[in-house]
Amino acid sequence: MATYTITELAKEFDITPRAIRFYEDQGLLSPSREGPGGRNRVYTARERTHLKLTLRGKRLGLSLSDIKSLVDMYRSPKDTEAQLQSFLVVLARHRAALEQQREDIEVMLAEISAHEEKSHALLQQASSRSD
Repeated sequence: MATYTITELAKEFDITPRAIRFYEDQGLLSPSREGPGGRNRVYTARERTHLKLTLRGKRLGLSLSDIKSLVDMYRSPKDTEAQLQSFLVVLARHRAALEQQREDIEVMLAEISAHEEKSHALLQQASSRSD
């Protein structure tokens, strides 16, 4: 069975070993330990997949708790349908939050545009008076 060191995974996924240790602290990864005093972390192909799922979830903007739920589902693949339904709920919730953020951004951009237009008009008025 293929195993990986923390350095190998960090290089492969272009992240720091510290980030991997953080994901371990959050319960997203559970490497075995080897060497004197169990100092060396050893990651299996399954742990590599958990890291890949974690990073994919981060790219999607999911919270660590949502990512942990997804990784936990992957750990016990008993009922794939229920897992997929749960994943769809997480994605729907995240989509709704992003759509709300988009609406908020559109409102803010409209306000900025209005302020810019007003400021340009005031500058033109001031410029006309000084001529």
